[in-house]
Amino acid sequence: MSFHRYLLLFSFVFSINCKLFAQIKGKVVDASDQSSIVGASVTVSGTQKGTVTDAEGRFSLDAPVGTNLDVSFVGYETVKLKASADNLISLTTGATNLAEVVVAVGSRNSQRTLTDSPLPVDILSAKELTSTGQPTFDKALQYRIPSFNTVNTPVNDATTLLDPWEIRNMGPSRTLILINGKRKNLSSLLYVQFSPGRGETGVDLSAIPQQAIKRVEILRDGASAQYGSDAIAGVMNIILKDKFDYTSLNINTGVTSKGDGGQIDIAFNSGSNFAGKGFVNYTVDLSQQNSAVRSGIVDVPTEIATFGGDAAQNALITNYLKDYPTANNINGTGTISAGKFLINAGIPLGDTKELYANAAMVTKRVLSYANFRPPYWRQDRGLLHSQTDNGGKNYLTAATLAYPTQDNVDLYKGYTGYGPTFEGNLIDYNATLGARGETNGWKHDISLTTGYNAQLYTVDNTVNRTLGKSSPTRFRPGGYAFSHLVGNIDISKQATEKLGIAFGVEARSEKYTITAGDTASYSGEGANSFPGINAMNAGVFQRFNIGGYLDLSYDVTKNFLVNGTVRTEKYSDFGNATVWKVSSRYKLADDKIVIRGSASTGFRAPSLSQIYAQSTQAAFIGGTIQLSGLFNNKSTQARLLGIPALKPEKSTNFSVGVAVNPTRNLSISLDYFNINVKDRIVYSSSISSSDLTTTLGSILNQAGVSSIQFFINGIQTSTSGLDYVVSYRNMPLGRGKLGLNLAGNFMLVNKIVGTPADPEAIRSAGSSILNTQIKSLLTESRPKYKSILGLDYTTGKWNVNLNNTLFGSTSFQDLDNGGSIMENIKAQFKPAVVSDLSVGYTFSKTLSASVNANNFLNILPKWDLVGLNTTGTQYLANAENASLLRGFLTFSGRYSILGYNGSQFSQLGTTFNANINLRF
Repeated sequence: MSFHRYLLLFSFVFSINCKLFAQIKGKVVDASDQSSIVGASVTVSGTQKGTVTDAEGRFSLDAPVGTNLDVSFVGYETVKLKASADNLISLTTGATNLAEVVVAVGSRNSQRTLTDSPLPVDILSAKELTSTGQPTFDKALQYRIPSFNTVNTPVNDATTLLDPWEIRNMGPSRTLILINGKRKNLSSLLYVQFSPGRGETGVDLSAIPQQAIKRVEILRDGASAQYGSDAIAGVMNIILKDKFDYTSLNINTGVTSKGDGGQIDIAFNSGSNFAGKGFVNYTVDLSQQNSAVRSGIVDVPTEIATFGGDAAQNALITNYLKDYPTANNINGTGTISAGKFLINAGIPLGDTKELYANAAMVTKRVLSYANFRPPYWRQDRGLLHSQTDNGGKNYLTAATLAYPTQDNVDLYKGYTGYGPTFEGNLIDYNATLGARGETNGWKHDISLTTGYNAQLYTVDNTVNRTLGKSSPTRFRPGGYAFSHLVGNIDISKQATEKLGIAFGVEARSEKYTITAGDTASYSGEGANSFPGINAMNAGVFQRFNIGGYLDLSYDVTKNFLVNGTVRTEKYSDFGNATVWKVSSRYKLADDKIVIRGSASTGFRAPSLSQIYAQSTQAAFIGGTIQLSGLFNNKSTQARLLGIPALKPEKSTNFSVGVAVNPTRNLSISLDYFNINVKDRIVYSSSISSSDLTTTLGSILNQAGVSSIQFFINGIQTSTSGLDYVVSYRNMPLGRGKLGLNLAGNFMLVNKIVGTPADPEAIRSAGSSILNTQIKSLLTESRPKYKSILGLDYTTGKWNVNLNNTLFGSTSFQDLDNGGSIMENIKAQFKPAVVSDLSVGYTFSKTLSASVNANNFLNILPKWDLVGLNTTGTQYLANAENASLLRGFLTFSGRYSILGYNGSQFSQLGTTFNANINLRF
């Protein structure tokens, strides 16, 4: 063959290869306005090969013409096409932003879209969560879900590990948390401070890394019949990222406007796709958050009224506060270091079956401070080592400072007191392994889930006065752990075109462990600021339960749906519980109007911590640290007082609502809910008696405590309100599009029905299980209403989000620090609007950034004292009385912003943060 012929053959083959393996290119745009979509995923169907669009929406890919492509982006419907050499691909707004997303919560039967669901469900995308600029998942929900409330507690110690949260003012233990549809383990922490959530425990939402979340579904309706205990207020299902689209590195850092509270978070998300539908997706999240100090200036008259005495003592207080206006107190938020790890995977087993698994672990270490002990408060003579002040001068030892007299008033300059610290270590993990599939129309899902939460505490720079000079200054007070093992089998089938049937069983084993502290931490008075757990109260406590459900769904017509569920459970410690639920939905005007409603019964089993926890707690009351004992319902003390064993709470839920979707971009919904809880478990008031001849007085004296608390099925509550959502998307504005969202929650009723069930021994001593302070915490400590107005504007490479959250008023009646006059007065927080601004810019297909100014108007909680009757009004009319009372409620001004109980929103004021996201 001649050279000429070789050349012709080579040219022919080369041209064929160029056609087969030419570089495919194109542009991805929004179908509504042809604007570019940045970061859209373009992959070769059935493979991992692909790319993402750049800042102009363009892409290029080395693949032959005619290749099948999958083009997707969050909030848009996925497009499948056969590629040409140059492609213009239009994506239409998809299910993530509209009512067409298929939700996993609400029914055990075939999953339905939001339009078809007979129940109200909120859906949050990952973008909606991260755009808040909040450092943790729970705080992001605070500014996205009106019925969700949480805030940093004023007094930290163990709550530095996680803050109480709740939905619909029902406490953290009455909302069930699911991870990919499986029950998440509870925290082992039992809240004991006088703040919202007192006496309860809940899931540690802050442990879940936001970068691992695909979306969040929140069912705003009782669901005990479908899911079992804890679902009285609703269910939150956290859906994890699954199919791998791209690797991302997210760096977030911020600081408050006062220059403290600095934080940095680095999150890495990646994974792989394999075997067609197989995937693995994992996230590593490391964070550090420094403390933000909001100590107030101590009010001298109140401090003298609390700690004063003779002229020498009063002079010591006055002179000390001239040099140390905050009394050296450090309060605000603690320091938190955390590492979070999560993995989610699915392995196809043929065309209709799948093996799935997910696992997560978080470790935390926190540091916070107890109230500083100035020399006029605590004279722990000879127990502390010599210290050095900031000027390098040696402090005098505590032994030098006996009870102050005129001769030693000035000695405080050598010994300034001491500040105990609290350190907490937490580990929390959960894991699920399961298999699901479909055979002859029967869908089946079998899984095993485990979860664990453990906390161990350390207190430092303090003493146990009982031990005298042999007292250490560092103690390990012990800790708590909770674990569960859950097995599920769920089976469902669309039996006919109209009838769906589902049934299943769940078996669950729970274990609660109380770990004793070192002997020095609980001997006698115990470690000052945080007494340890006595070895007599330590132990391991377990229970087991098994339950089953039957769910029927019937489409009477295309528009009319009826769904019914019945469930029964048996617990090893208290017996049986049977509950039911009926829900319905009717669609009108071509699905543009949906009328929905439900009625159900529910239950909540007492947590193991409520049954078995027993401890001694130190609390600041009236200027002194007093020891209060929590005695469990199995104790001798409880039997002597006539306190019965705990039994399950029982609830009745009713809801009715309407959803209107007049256009593709506009949706409106309004839902009424009513929740009645009988035999509600409450953590009692601090009950005391100075009369040792009474049963109560004798028990207190024998236990060596000034007051006693316990858990009891003591009250019935009624809670009702309205939830509303108005959403308008894709409104043309200039060269971009504007989205508007208004969502709100308004409480109509939140009250205690009837009178508490006081045992005879307590009633005869003139006490009650529920004083005014506890009643106020249960009914008024969360906002009466909360609304969120969000504006989201996108134009070209820019995105601007303005979020405005209206917090309604809250109220507290703190008898411990305010005294009996607080029966006639309440501390009432004023409504306020907190505004957050986020500005984002996409530099390229691999780099985007945003800056946030949260609470950029620097709005702080503000409260007034309000007289409830003539006695209260007259008392407050005296300026000196009002000033002293305000001082008592804030520990002489140390907690001037929040008081001891908390508020509707954070006391930190304006915070700034910046975020950089890299995709590769």
